[in-house]
Order: sequence, then structure tokens, then C-alpha cells
Amino acid sequence: MIDYRTPLPDLLFALRHGAGAARLPHWDDETAETVLTHAAAMVDEVIAPLDPVGDIEGTKLVDGRVVMPQPFVDAYRQFAGDGWQGLAVPEEDGGQGLPHILASALSEMLSGACITYQMVLSLAHGAMRTLAASGSEAQRAAWIPRLAAGEVLATMCLTEAQAGSDLGLVRTMASPQADGSWSISGGKIFISGGDQNLTGGQIMHLVLARTPDAPAGVKGLSLFLCPSHLEDGSRNAISVVRLEEKMGMHASPTCQVAFDGARAEIIGAPGEGLARMFTMMNAERLDVAVQGVGLAEVALQRSLAYANERKQGRAGKDGGPDFIAKHGDVRRMLLAQMALAMGCRAMVMRTLVDLELGDRPALMELMTPVAKAFATEAAMEAADHAIQVHGGYGFLREYRVEQILRDGRITRIYEGTNGIQAATVAGRVIRLDNGRALTEFKAEVEESMGLASPAFAGALGRALAAWDEASAAMLGRRDIGLTATSYLRLTGLLAFGAAWARLEAKAEHAANPARIRAVAEYVRDWMLPETRHLADLCRNSAELGSLPDGVFAS
Repeated sequence: MIDYRTPLPDLLFALRHGAGAARLPHWDDETAETVLTHAAAMVDEVIAPLDPVGDIEGTKLVDGRVVMPQPFVDAYRQFAGDGWQGLAVPEEDGGQGLPHILASALSEMLSGACITYQMVLSLAHGAMRTLAASGSEAQRAAWIPRLAAGEVLATMCLTEAQAGSDLGLVRTMASPQADGSWSISGGKIFISGGDQNLTGGQIMHLVLARTPDAPAGVKGLSLFLCPSHLEDGSRNAISVVRLEEKMGMHASPTCQVAFDGARAEIIGAPGEGLARMFTMMNAERLDVAVQGVGLAEVALQRSLAYANERKQGRAGKDGGPDFIAKHGDVRRMLLAQMALAMGCRAMVMRTLVDLELGDRPALMELMTPVAKAFATEAAMEAADHAIQVHGGYGFLREYRVEQILRDGRITRIYEGTNGIQAATVAGRVIRLDNGRALTEFKAEVEESMGLASPAFAGALGRALAAWDEASAAMLGRRDIGLTATSYLRLTGLLAFGAAWARLEAKAEHAANPARIRAVAEYVRDWMLPETRHLADLCRNSAELGSLPDGVFAS
């Protein structure tokens, strides 16, 4: 069925009127439109056709090396050769020096077109940010230009078999050497892009490891830069032990990687590893939110195409058969998909613009986990609707909507499960700095209310009141196990509603103003009322900790 097509008018509308990209001091609207127009043409012509190839062919481990489908290799050469990997990298580092939000818009396009291709490339951007923030001058000079040019890709090596979300259990060891370098030994699992042949296997691994005599827990972790190849061109002591077979994301190589005395250099000082790595982790969490937007968009596109060509039954009094896009229940699902795709786009892009401005760090502490969780849940809802709109055909691989569900399911898990994001918000973020994140978030919602129509402002005000009640209840709870996910969804739904308030207010600037207004009405009357129910759940006094352990015995 249809390949993804970049929704360029919707992207530009969201950037201008949802995200407020003009707030960036180096924003130029004409340049942005020109760049994204060229990016859209490249994505639609070169990247989108890769998606079914990657799902069918997948990746292979041949003689200890990962081999990706040849069309991926060819596409990457063109992509890197045209400078797309360095879009937002400073010019002095070999990039084009454009706003990071444009690179994120490109990331959304790539995610909708072929998320497995996007996934292999994405970690390089987080790695460049990590080096820019924490690397030495020599490390930045040696690696950022190569990453920007696409000569090298990157990985983030955190997880181990016994240390998933609990990084304090990491056992990989780094030992200092006489020449000032380090030697890393240990194993890492679930390493996206742990090996690939897009760059001839040239990879910069960022590795969390423990140094000798380091304290237990996360305070004993340090961050290391471990290249796949040494200066003389020989392979470092790094090997791929296993290539995982997965539910989806078949063309994104997920590897078990062994380090056997691999040469590395430290980033920062011993014991600073987790703090240094958080630059990359937070960047990747927002990139996963962008992935969610791209997946919701492609689910919508395939649903609309099918619903406007499939005839079945009668939608009214006239004789049928009618296009199923006229049927009430199908229209309900299409409206939900439209709401999720455009609303999450505006919400996530606004968060990314705020991150780039850097003037509201408390709000970013809240919105990073909220955007990651809400957008990825939205992607799965949109994919589920896509399967249902297609009926029995949605269950067939041929129509390529079940693939969206398979590929996207991991987004709710990696870069911190959505349950961890919920616990982070409810257990830590809302308590920081005397609730500053809550204050800044509330001000953001109230600003959106001031722009909205009276009807939408009223609905958003009721949702905000429900959120206020829930926030007070959460601050008083000891056991957040039952309520953290409800509170996260409530916060996300309120941010999503605020994003839609901004879009509704500028509907006349959209490519399809009638659609924006109709979807905004759906959000107002059929989605925002859920906030009342979620607030009631947050106020429920039940606690999981009071249940006997025997309830959960295997």
C-alpha cells in the first residue's frame, strides 16, 4: 500500500503556530521552509521506499558483522553526502548551523517514512550533544565533524543483562592504562546500531562503565568514548555476540556487544558518567517522542487513503455502497488519529523549541518525560485505529498498518519505559524546587487558554482545575504505584489540549482550516473530559504497597 508522504504544510503550521519557532533568536522562516521542502522531497523519494524492504529483509550477522539491506546502504550514502546528518551542527564543527528544531522536524519525517532507518541514525545527534556539553576540546574536534559528516555513527551502551533500568547494577569495568587511555571489558545488551555497514562499521560507542575502587551504585559510573576502530585502522576489541530477532524494527540492528579490553578514553572525570550521559538520554527521550509523532502520522495517512477508496454498506439514507470515510465509527477513529498526530506534533515541537531556548529548565524536566510517554502512547493508539479502519485487511502485512504497531511498540519501552517516566514525574519532578515545574507548566496552559476560543478555553480551564486537584493529591501520596501513570496521562492530555488551543486559534493559517477546527472540537468535547476521570483516579487513596506479596506470587 501507500508509502509515507511528508505532510509539509502541517509540519510548517505546527512549527509556526504550535511550537512558536519564531521565538528562537536564529530562526528564519523562509530558510526553514526551503530546507524542509528539500528534506521532504528527499525523504519521500529516497527513504520511504526503504520501509517495506527493511521489514521483509531485516538485518543479518555475517562473519561477526551486521549487514543491512543494500538499499539502506545506498540511501545512507546519498543522505550523508547531501549533508543532512549535520543539519543542526555548528558550522565550525562541519555542520550547517541551523536550529535543532529543523533537525527534529527531519527526524519526524524519517520516523514516519522508515523508523528503522531513523533509529540507526538518531543516536549520532545525541552523541554530538553529549560531546559538545561534556567532551574535551580534543574529543570534540576529533569526533563531532566526523559524526556531522555521516562518516561515523554512534551508540549508547548502557544496558546489561542484570542492569536494565537500574544502572546502578552495571558491571562493565574500565581500567586505567599507563598511556592515559582506558581498557573496557564487559558486555552490553539491547544496543541499537551496535554494528552496521552504513559507515563501513565506523562507530563511536559511548559506554557507561565502572572504574576500579569506584563506589557502588550510579555514583561509581563513568562515561567512556570507545571507537570501533583504532587510529591505525585496526578493529578495537569489540565484537557482536548476538543480533536480536524482534517483534518489529527488523532493519534496525539491536546487538549484544562484548568489550574485551577495548581501548577507550574517559569523558569528564571518574564518577560523572550518569550526569554526562543524561545529556544524551534526555535528547533521545525527546527523539522517541518525535518517533511517536511520525508513526501516528503514517497511521493516519494509510487510514485516510483506505477509508476514501473502500466502499462498504450505507452511511445514510441514500443507496450504497458508500466510502467507509462516511461511516460514523470510522470518522470517529479518523478524527482521533488527526488529533493525535497534529496535537502531539505541536506539543513535542514546542517542548523542543523550549529546550533549545534553555530558559525554563524546570518545565523541561517535566515535559521531557511527559512528551516521550504521551506521544508514544498516541502512536500505538493511532496504529490500533489504523488496523481497525482497514478491518480484516489491517491484519495482513500487505496493507502495512500492522507493521506500524510492531515497529512502534518498542517506543513505549526504550529510553526509559513509560512507567518509569510516570514514576519520575510523580515521584520526583513535581517536588523539585518547591514545585517550580508545576508553576511553569500551569502558566504555559493558562497562556494557551488566553489564545483559545471561549469554548475551548472553558474546556481547558476545567481540565486545568482537574489537574490542580490531582497534583495536590500526588504531592501528598507515599505510594504512587497505582496513580503515577494516570497522573502522567493527565498532564500529557493537558499539554496536548494546550497545544490544540494554539492550533485552533490560528486555524485560518492551516492548509485545511475546516479540518483543524473540526478536530479541535473533537479534542475539546471528546478527549479533554477524560481529565476529570484521571483526576479522580489520582485522588483515590488505594495503595499497592498494602497488598500482600502472595497476591503476586508466580
